[in-house]
Amino acid sequence: MSHQRFPSHEVKEPHSVSLKVLRLSRPSLVPQFPIHPPVIAPSLTSPIAGAPAVLPPARHLPPLPASLAYSPLGPIKKHGENGQEIESAGNGRTVDGYYNTEPFILSPIVNLPPSFGSAYVGETFSCTLCANHNAPPIGETSTAGGVKKTIRDVKIEAEMQTPSGQTTNNPRPPPPFTTLQKILNFGLKEEGTHVLGVTVSYYEATETSGRTRAFRKMYQFICKPSLIVRTKAGPLPSLPSKSQNGKKRLRRWVLEAQLENCSEDAILLEKVKLAEVQRGLKWRDCNNWLDGVREEGEQQGKGNGEIPKRPFLHPGESEQLCFIIEERDPGEEEGEEEAVPEVEENNGRIEFGVMALVWRTEMGNRGSLLTLKLGTKHVKPR
Repeated sequence: MSHQRFPSHEVKEPHSVSLKVLRLSRPSLVPQFPIHPPVIAPSLTSPIAGAPAVLPPARHLPPLPASLAYSPLGPIKKHGENGQEIESAGNGRTVDGYYNTEPFILSPIVNLPPSFGSAYVGETFSCTLCANHNAPPIGETSTAGGVKKTIRDVKIEAEMQTPSGQTTNNPRPPPPFTTLQKILNFGLKEEGTHVLGVTVSYYEATETSGRTRAFRKMYQFICKPSLIVRTKAGPLPSLPSKSQNGKKRLRRWVLEAQLENCSEDAILLEKVKLAEVQRGLKWRDCNNWLDGVREEGEQQGKGNGEIPKRPFLHPGESEQLCFIIEERDPGEEEGEEEAVPEVEENNGRIEFGVMALVWRTEMGNRGSLLTLKLGTKHVKPR
């Protein structure tokens, strides 16, 4: 026998507050593919048969206007009979038409993302939460039922549910009959499904009564990996210590890393370094492009005014890096013989630290990533 269901006497009414959630992302430059017209052969330019060929002016023909993404305004350049460019002002079309004087594959026109796009580990997910007060103010047009309503105590709460936990962000409530707009920034550190939950609550009052209303919306997206980091550590020949007349041997290791861009966008590596290194260890890189990369706020360069050439990785490309890790020598500086601690080992494994990576995408979006603890098994010094 089926159970009898009692109908609900509460009438569902539309909410007086609406919610809009939009992802914030930087625009992209519109690409263009300039096509130059074919050069006419000298034999075809002769007006009379048998006459000497008249060579065209030695100039670079402008690209076809239809192959460009836009037509620039302002002074228009056209070519004269002597092959020199002549500037002319006006809105009329010249014999060559409008054209970009310096055509490039990326035009100055920006394009807004047509869809949500992809979210990658290491980037910052930004979105705007907008709660709009749709109820009319007191004294103006009332609702369909003829009951005037006032709204107050509007609150909006947002939380991000990750595969391992959740992070909550609570924007401040707005005054009545206003719009609350808050930007939520969340650092993506894990792969997998993320769920953004937004709850809006408010107090709706009429002339005779009042009640608290609320609604909740869920937005789900998948976070993909941006960089794949593969590492390999191996021992190097040890060096004699300077403090104990060479009786103590200082261990050394080489750490190789391969960074592969598995995202859909090209990235520019800004900084790759080892962090959280044991106090008894020191490290140095063997990569030329890292010589001029310093911390934020410091002057960059190699000392001779040369800007370091950072790797630019297209989707699917990889970069090889190498680091040397050594034990600290107590005799390197005076008075530090007792200050250098011993290298800690955990179950026969020596942990070096973590690798910190910083990169930027084509439009300047910043990304960062920290790997897990890197290390190697204990090997007796030779």
